[in-house]
Amino acid sequence: MNHATEVFQPLQADDPPLVAGYRLAARLGAGGMGRVYLSHTQGGRPLAIKVVRPELADDPAFRRRFRREIKAARRVRGAYTAELIDADADGVPPWLATLYVPGPSLAEAVARRGPLPVPAVLWLMAGVAEALQAIHGEGIVHRDLKPSNVLLAADGPRVIDFGISLASDTTSNTATGLAVGTPQFMAPEQATAGEVTAATDVFALGQTAAFAVLGEPLYGDGPSVGVLYRIVHSEPDLSRLPEPLRPLIARCLAADPEERVTPAEVVEWCRRRLDGDADDGAGPAVWREVTGPEVAVPSPVPDPTPVHTLPLIPRPSHKTPRHPADSDPTSSDPAASYPSPSPAAPSHPMSQPAMPLIAPVRSQLTRPDARPVRRRRAASVAAAAVTAGALVLTGLVWTVVEAADRLGHRDTAGTSSTPGPSESARSSASSAASSSTGGSDSVAGDRTSEESSAASTVPKTPQATAYPLQWLDAKTSVDIKEPVRREDAKGDIRFSCETTGCALESETSVFSMIYGDPGGSIDSCRIVLTGAKSRRLPLAAAAAGSEICVKHPSGDIALLVIQVKSTALPDIAFVTADMTVWRAS
Repeated sequence: MNHATEVFQPLQADDPPLVAGYRLAARLGAGGMGRVYLSHTQGGRPLAIKVVRPELADDPAFRRRFRREIKAARRVRGAYTAELIDADADGVPPWLATLYVPGPSLAEAVARRGPLPVPAVLWLMAGVAEALQAIHGEGIVHRDLKPSNVLLAADGPRVIDFGISLASDTTSNTATGLAVGTPQFMAPEQATAGEVTAATDVFALGQTAAFAVLGEPLYGDGPSVGVLYRIVHSEPDLSRLPEPLRPLIARCLAADPEERVTPAEVVEWCRRRLDGDADDGAGPAVWREVTGPEVAVPSPVPDPTPVHTLPLIPRPSHKTPRHPADSDPTSSDPAASYPSPSPAAPSHPMSQPAMPLIAPVRSQLTRPDARPVRRRRAASVAAAAVTAGALVLTGLVWTVVEAADRLGHRDTAGTSSTPGPSESARSSASSAASSSTGGSDSVAGDRTSEESSAASTVPKTPQATAYPLQWLDAKTSVDIKEPVRREDAKGDIRFSCETTGCALESETSVFSMIYGDPGGSIDSCRIVLTGAKSRRLPLAAAAAGSEICVKHPSGDIALLVIQVKSTALPDIAFVTADMTVWRAS
């Protein structure tokens, strides 16, 4: 598979063909918030359109937050950000469109070619720092800056994805004890659910730059709780970094937010190290080597073109004479009985009035003095010469149509001693239509009864309610019924870690995990829960993205999508999951 097919995936059966008038050309990817598609503006400029997941769209709190973020993002304008072009928080579903950046993410580039050279990292840090200046200047904290949210365009990096960013003048949506972000790139204050400021993004910038030059996270991989512990309680090992980058990255990673370098200072520091290359506007050759070959973006999908067809052959009506002589016995001119083209009529053949395909057979008109009529003779001869071929080819068509019409007319006029199925159906319908009011009510009542019986056999799909980012540990639990969050371990869904391992438990509900491709729904949960009896689900095989179905005795069904599973240290183990509940009707 080449890079283009990896980036631009074909639309699937469940993908919409267009969103709010934007015709979709390909699928770009999917995340916890929704799916991302490639589209284009009216002028052909590529766009990335993110469509929110239906269960999130049904959450009023999510819509309010999404609307707030759109309003804040509209204010951001910067050379190193992907500009928001259009959005609708009240759409069905909600969506937003940003300029499409043709280039890989930093994570993809490092995975493909390995660590970046120092000059490319300097260009990277300068561009991302300038993007943060534009973002912070509008009172926004990104909160999730990481290699997958930095795209490498041919003329520099672009910072994307404000999916969990918040305007700094609004209240945080972070629940008690819940840190929002990606563990490997969090700041200490973010990992401990403390105050998040613009300095938090600077710490993430230092981690992102270290990843670019090392090819791996500075604080290592592994269980999230271990990574977060090292970020909070240990000094980063900068000895592996190239010497020219150590001073700057060290200032970005200061434990105290007040001691960290500002984005403006990062830009200035990098410009001094790049010397004259910083003013060429396009980046050095090494940067172009990092971005790789430019991938051709699929062309815009054209709007469906209406198919125009030639007018059908006019079927003669029983009430309309077939020959002009029948409608006007006094007419002395055969051409006078047919409409002539108006001088203002369009010349396109589809817009011309329908004309008979076969000229009626008429006796030759004569004057009182027995001489043939010569009016319009020259025109008639010319028209006959032009249309002679068409008359020969279409003569059979008219004959067949007329014959079929006469046959149908004869059948209608005639009577039969034994009506056929069609006649019986027409007779029954006529009788029903002319029956009394009571008879009509009876028929309608029978039909309603049958339709109600058929409809009752179709299972109803209850409305989904989303509860994103639910936190489960030894001291907290979740109820299926509202309010779902509990500050004790007595809810319907509990989390426990013992010597035998960590698991989800319940005294009321049964569990079953979905195996296979992601995308669980009410139907898939109904299938996997059929016959389910276990009220304990071990989490050894669960990971980020795993889907677990839960059924409550009331008939409510919940789908848990694991976001973070941290079970390496049982004393501080936890699980976060997005929960969707379908209420029993």
